[in-house]
Amino acid sequence: MLKRGFDMVFSLLGSVILSPIFIVLIMAIKINSKGPSLYIQKRVGLNGHDFDLYKFRTMAVDSDKSGLLTVGGRDPRITSIGYYLRKFKLDELPQLINVLKGDMSFVGPRPEVRKYVDLYNEVQKQVLTVRPGITDVASIKYKNENEILQGHEDPEEYYIKRIMPDKIEMNLEYLKDRSFFKDIKVILQTFSAILT
Repeated sequence: MLKRGFDMVFSLLGSVILSPIFIVLIMAIKINSKGPSLYIQKRVGLNGHDFDLYKFRTMAVDSDKSGLLTVGGRDPRITSIGYYLRKFKLDELPQLINVLKGDMSFVGPRPEVRKYVDLYNEVQKQVLTVRPGITDVASIKYKNENEILQGHEDPEEYYIKRIMPDKIEMNLEYLKDRSFFKDIKVILQTFSAILT
């Protein structure tokens, strides 16, 4: 109850306070490249149900058709402004709407696309018993995931066999001993990771 109350209050406050930044970013994205400012993608959330995850668009329209993973800091599909939106995680801001709607929480396992969730074993599916989050402990460790993937011949295979299982393991550990105050710690660590 405390967690959901925190999510509702601060997602609403954040949406109101950051609305001028939202407007600036929307205009900048529209000027920088053709297409909508928002990118909406189906992700798997609480209890395995799909939901629409909102982000600011950072890639050329329909880029996801050539692959779901972005590889390297300068993936050619990423727009010039999209690079900076990703670098400072500004593309994630619209997920405040997801938190307000109840699809997500501020802290929880990052939601995956169905393609990868279908690969989970029964133990790994336990991460679906809580609301997914804007950030989690794995996001901090893998803040440079794109660069890590760039160093491998088959980035998707490396993601599926190495990175994804490690992320899930970290989140299973989080589930064993989660608390409101630990969530606050994760939020602070996330800000620190972005700034450094």
